[in-house]
Amino acid sequence: MTPTAKTKAEGWRAIGWPEDARLPEDSPPSAALARVVAQHRAGYELHDGETLFNAQPAARFLKRGIDPTLRPAVGDFVLIEPGTPPTIEQVLPRRTQLVRGAAGESRQRQIIAANVDVVFVLAGLDGDFNPARIERYLLLVEGSGVEAIVVLTKADRATDAAERLAQLRERVPGARVVAVNAKSADDVAPLAAELGPGRTGVLVGSSGAGKSTLTNTLLGEQRQATGAVREHDSRGRHTTTHRALIMLPSGGCLIDTPGMRELKLTGEEQLDEGQFADIDALAQGCRFGDCAHGSEPGCAVRAALDDGRLDPDRWRNYLKLRDELAATSDALEAQLRRKGEGKVLTKALHKRLGEKYGRH
Repeated sequence: MTPTAKTKAEGWRAIGWPEDARLPEDSPPSAALARVVAQHRAGYELHDGETLFNAQPAARFLKRGIDPTLRPAVGDFVLIEPGTPPTIEQVLPRRTQLVRGAAGESRQRQIIAANVDVVFVLAGLDGDFNPARIERYLLLVEGSGVEAIVVLTKADRATDAAERLAQLRERVPGARVVAVNAKSADDVAPLAAELGPGRTGVLVGSSGAGKSTLTNTLLGEQRQATGAVREHDSRGRHTTTHRALIMLPSGGCLIDTPGMRELKLTGEEQLDEGQFADIDALAQGCRFGDCAHGSEPGCAVRAALDDGRLDPDRWRNYLKLRDELAATSDALEAQLRRKGEGKVLTKALHKRLGEKYGRH
């Protein structure tokens, strides 16, 4: 490897390019690699490992009606052509992508972050603590194939931190859950260890959960704006106004995101896997295959609720997510049928939900 190529490879590692990754063989000789670190109305901010610069997307990315997930997103590795400004010509295949249903009535999907290795789901140990919302975040993350770590912040101010930590670990079996003081470098050291060279994490959670505070601690400097939360509900203002990828002293990258007021399912999540797999296993033990888990004899789910093996709050949230997922899947299928685009990918899941759990 020539000195120039070695320097370039080291620069790419600084923006999270995996050590074993390769550029497409058909890449134009004039094309250069960069990573999307921010998106604004006026264009994109990119970093090539050495320089931060602005760029514009190629015209095809701006066409009306294009699937939003095909456009460049924060965390994407892209090929650019030189110019004033440079032009994003190609989005390289994504290793992973964290997606949610777009806000509003549309059935489109929105990419929260691309090419991430770990998702930190933040919730404060104050009025922000909401196990049902954490379950919703984890359901979205499970569909991405990315590891999730639930980070309970403000542990230094909570008198019942240990109790809530134990409660949440029981509520989300199998998930890794930690409680931290986001201002303490020692407390967040285990999280920094997840973000070594070539790795990228993303922070998600509501406003006031401590995402910007945690980012500053991982950076070792006060770069991200932080703000106080309201006393009556522990909610904060949007101190982070857009997604931004930041390079860390640990060698990895971190994507900070604004607080999400609406966290919609995409319709492609699977309730019979991951954190709710135990409920699916219980339902398989019901005497009747079409059991609605009401007053039917031999209902394994009701038996688990009665003897305390299944948390009633967790069951209610499961039902809420199940019904929302079914409705989203129905609407998406109808939309695709109107457009003549064939069968929706979630049809098998939709059918399975109906057969196992009923559609009431």
